[in-house]
Amino acid sequence: MTKQAQQTVLAAELPERGQPLAGGVFVTRYWLNGVERALILLADELSGPWGEYGVEIKGAGSYSDGEANTRAMAEAGSVIAIKALEMDGFIPSCLEGQLVMAAKADGLLELREDRWHWLSTQRSANTAYTMDFVDGWLYHDAKLTERLARPVRSLPIQ
Repeated sequence: MTKQAQQTVLAAELPERGQPLAGGVFVTRYWLNGVERALILLADELSGPWGEYGVEIKGAGSYSDGEANTRAMAEAGSVIAIKALEMDGFIPSCLEGQLVMAAKADGLLELREDRWHWLSTQRSANTAYTMDFVDGWLYHDAKLTERLARPVRSLPIQ
């Protein structure tokens, strides 16, 4: 993974939601593991399977921590997870995907609506969660299915 230029963001320097921040678009503020963070949607789009069907990846089941999930996926060989980390981003968790959807519903972001997107939260050895950015449907699909992934970045707020 490359070194991320910006490691934190000052609360007083946060832009309005939907405005540029740290190489992407500021989605919202949220709390993760006791730390307030800024969620940033990156412009890049990845495509591929989530991972290997029938293999449960330990550490990829968090509903809220997409970065931890993505790191576990990458360690298990997931190509889209490795690519997301190389971009200094990660595949959003179910919670982070819902925060992205809320920003889209508020008219702050544009997202592809013609395909389902992978989330990093694993549901079982066979499936992982996906999200439809038309209506915000959260579902699950076979890990070997080719889907889009829209990486995000998360910075601690000071």
